[in-house]
Amino acid sequence: MSLYMPKRNNIFSFNALFMIKRRILSLSLIFATGLLVSLAPRKDQPNIIIILADDMGYSDIGSFGSEIETPYLDALATGGLKMTQFYNASRCCPTRASLLTGLYPHQAGVGHMVNEREQPGYRGMLNEECVTIAEALKDGGYSTLMAGKWHLNDRKEHWPVKQGFDRYFGLLDGANSYFGNRPYRPNQKLTYALDDAPYTPGAGFYATDAYTDYALKFIEEGKEKDKPFFLYLAYTAPHWPLHALEEDIAKYRGRYMKGWDKLREARFRRMQEMGVIPRSTKLSPRDENVPAWESLSEAEKRRWDEKMAVYAAMVDRMDQNIGRLRQKLKELGEAENTIIMFLSDNGGSYEAIDGPGFTPEILEASRMSPSNPASFTAYEYEGANVSNTPFRKFKRWEHEGGISTPFIAHYPGTIQPGSISHQPAHIIDLMATSLELAGVTYPKTYQGNAIKPMEGVSLASLFDGQKWQGHEAIFFEHEGNRAVRQGEWKLVSMFPENKWALYNMETDRTELKDLSAQRPEKVKGMEKLYDAWAARANVVPFAQLVEYDKQRKRE
Repeated sequence: MSLYMPKRNNIFSFNALFMIKRRILSLSLIFATGLLVSLAPRKDQPNIIIILADDMGYSDIGSFGSEIETPYLDALATGGLKMTQFYNASRCCPTRASLLTGLYPHQAGVGHMVNEREQPGYRGMLNEECVTIAEALKDGGYSTLMAGKWHLNDRKEHWPVKQGFDRYFGLLDGANSYFGNRPYRPNQKLTYALDDAPYTPGAGFYATDAYTDYALKFIEEGKEKDKPFFLYLAYTAPHWPLHALEEDIAKYRGRYMKGWDKLREARFRRMQEMGVIPRSTKLSPRDENVPAWESLSEAEKRRWDEKMAVYAAMVDRMDQNIGRLRQKLKELGEAENTIIMFLSDNGGSYEAIDGPGFTPEILEASRMSPSNPASFTAYEYEGANVSNTPFRKFKRWEHEGGISTPFIAHYPGTIQPGSISHQPAHIIDLMATSLELAGVTYPKTYQGNAIKPMEGVSLASLFDGQKWQGHEAIFFEHEGNRAVRQGEWKLVSMFPENKWALYNMETDRTELKDLSAQRPEKVKGMEKLYDAWAARANVVPFAQLVEYDKQRKRE
């Protein structure tokens, strides 16, 4: 069993004993004080909160090894469960589609980004064969709330309020200035929205704070309806551009002057000490796109230190806002009846602000100091290699650096504090988990359309300290990069080489020793699994998509 817990009692589960002890203590206090009060039982339907970070790497929070100060997330981890082998879909749009529907992204119509194509798996928007968590829970009696980044097509008929959310505030697109509305590509329009209307940020706007402001407002308003609520809080932090508040940046200036190699090594040691990765794990080498720290000039070192200070400040501010959310739950008396799940949509991003894809004004802004609110910068390969410690590769690839997310679940009275699980799990599991906790049935049809069966497996039994069945296999594909995870084995390939490599995840999580030549039968068997999945999930070979796009341009 992969969930590390103290030895269990033969008759009672830990949770049962915990609840009995808590009740005895409460009764003792009642009799001691002479007070006559009733003990409120847990409600049948808990509030459910899913918090999604954007482009945050595996080791970017304190409880997963970071030097960045994240006390509120760390408290959730200490009081709940950490899952060390939880996977996303390696890119923003596919992950969001998969998380919300319990399907693989291609099945939901978002196998790539929001580029609209004719192929069923690549329509660039959620299709009519899926249902969102919000739609299912709304039919089950929940208030459904969302704040933050949508990025599942900005056509008005696909805004969050059309996909099951009662209330919405946030960014419909993929990225923006944290201080307002600032198009960064030629002929681009960006839209913040409040419910079903465009929203114009005013003076003093900072996106991370604003998302939380509206989330808290929605929760307070919903409290009056006497319904449980589902909140999907999708921060844009710490996605580029690197934008933070000076009060947060000041805490981190100078911390990164030791250089990326020493930072990766320090995170790696902490992760081993915390049990996030085994002691036997080897740290992957510095990425080939990252130069030796000693080769940089003093000015280059200072600029990178400033970038990382801003990046850390963005994660720090997100954590502060998660603290605000938890405080509001306590004030409303909802903290004990709320499950919170936290994760990131993909690994750290190597992307740079350069080339013809950006406007001249933005390219000029990319050369400014990242602490300047008028700047528009990214931390590129160097920062992403630190964020994804100890893994190889980045957002977009299906190696561990692209698909691994820190995952935390906190549910008082159900999840044993300080639990850790090393079983592989995936974002497709969040739909099944949410519905089981809510006691809501996944629909076979919705608004007259047949709905694809869920692909995920509920984590509820794992949360309760019981044996979890897990997955027979988990699959990945994005822009021709492919992978299969089956038990201890992982088969992975990169586009355009399209050559399978085989790794043992128990002994080599950092994917350093390719065993494909020694285990050809394992490669063949897992490749068959992948091919069968790709056929039923509407995956199209990426080379065909590229040719299709070229043909459309010629037409």
